[in-house]
Amino acid sequence: MTLTIKKRCVLAAALLVAGSGALNAQAQADQAPLNDSEKALHVLNRLAYGPRPGDVDAVKRLGAKRYIEQQLNPDSIALPVELTDKLSGLSTYQLTPTQLYQQYGPPSFPPNSATPEEKNAARQRANKEITPQAHLARLWLATESPRQLQEVMTEFWFNHFNVFEGKDWVRYWNAEYEKDVLRPNALGNFRQLLGAVAHHPAMLYYLDNWLSSGANTPEAKGRFKGLNENYGRELLELHTMGVDSGYSQADVIALARILTGWTINEKGMKDGQPPFIFNPRRHDAGDKILLGQRIQGGDAQEGEQALDKLAMHPATAHFIANKLVQYFVSDHPQPALVEKLARRFLSTDGDIKAVLHTLFDSPEFWSRSNYQTKFKTPYQYIVSSLRATATPVLNVKPIDGVLNQLGQPLYGWLTPEGYKFSEEAWLNPDALLRRINFVNGLSNGKSPIARSETPPPAAGSTPPPAATVVPVDPQQLMQTLTPMLDQRSFGTIANAPPNLRVGLILGGPDFMKR
Repeated sequence: MTLTIKKRCVLAAALLVAGSGALNAQAQADQAPLNDSEKALHVLNRLAYGPRPGDVDAVKRLGAKRYIEQQLNPDSIALPVELTDKLSGLSTYQLTPTQLYQQYGPPSFPPNSATPEEKNAARQRANKEITPQAHLARLWLATESPRQLQEVMTEFWFNHFNVFEGKDWVRYWNAEYEKDVLRPNALGNFRQLLGAVAHHPAMLYYLDNWLSSGANTPEAKGRFKGLNENYGRELLELHTMGVDSGYSQADVIALARILTGWTINEKGMKDGQPPFIFNPRRHDAGDKILLGQRIQGGDAQEGEQALDKLAMHPATAHFIANKLVQYFVSDHPQPALVEKLARRFLSTDGDIKAVLHTLFDSPEFWSRSNYQTKFKTPYQYIVSSLRATATPVLNVKPIDGVLNQLGQPLYGWLTPEGYKFSEEAWLNPDALLRRINFVNGLSNGKSPIARSETPPPAAGSTPPPAATVVPVDPQQLMQTLTPMLDQRSFGTIANAPPNLRVGLILGGPDFMKR
């Protein structure tokens, strides 16, 4: 057995003990308040994807509260020119839903008479061009954008309003859905966000509402025949009120009837029109009873009226508040804090920024009992590792590979509820070992993530310059992460051979938490 393997096994065992769920949280509960360094690390771990070199000191100078105010107002933070230039260079990432449909979607598919091989080739074209650009954009923004809270909340809302990249047409639209619907509304108004999601072709297609038609309506035939309850059910259960909140199966059916005719503008997009259309010839125009309230039959305004009602329902406020506390504070939300946020949600008509402001001002958020106690998801762990080591993302394939192995592929959750953010969902021995293997690969500066997949230059041309990547300096890494390392960790790292120190830091129990 080599030293590296021994070290991995020891770390895995240590992580299992450290990750049992307690991590001395209760013993720490009555200890001193967080100091300035700990506050800086805390906001960088909760409002961001962890510190980069120099970030903790920068937040200490600015002050944690001022950092929070800046993050709550992302438009006031300039994006680096290098980042915006890279994003601008992603050709498919700049396309509208209609353009994506025209250039890559069904109009580009061979006709029904095509062979399976021809149809597969058409799908592979989208996978080769759209998918890697979507993944690069997400990872560049997560690792490099100074608007970190906006990125954290974009991921939060993507999980809340999940769509699965692998479902046929969704692959054309999921990146644009994230870019133009979720990110701009991530800190805005919940009703506006809910409406933008409901009108987007990615959601209409993923949950099949584009197929749903009222009984005996003029165009309810072929693939459009019949009522589809999928979106109505998930709109109640996952997007607004939450399960066991008092709605019934009759409400699911009523909501599905209300949303009939909300569909994708297939024919119109071929001529450049927007992707959403209301088709009155497939709409159930009868009256409905939703949550005890009569909604008079009519047109698309029925759906808007339903969304208004759901967005401001007390159960929705409580459901959203509970999820926010779970993400930012504790796997086991404190009822008093949840109730406080729910009241703020209702009193501000669903102002997400105002709710978060209340959360970040709460004693629970700053309590030592909640410091370094949230177990990182695979995505959070990978991104925080890249940020801490300042590893440039030039090749997305290795990241996609490890996220697949860890069970959290980008845009890859099949069912509507999205990924979980709890320790229970992600802490297991195999996953810990895979995490350790990943960060060991980062430590020597030879990770394929930092090597571009640029094709070989044509004969006589000058190859592009390679990124300068050097092994990670363990001293600098320790300085970046000092507030999260306890004295025992410092001692273990200092006594280890130099070539193992980076792996011990990033593979240790302290870095697994945020």
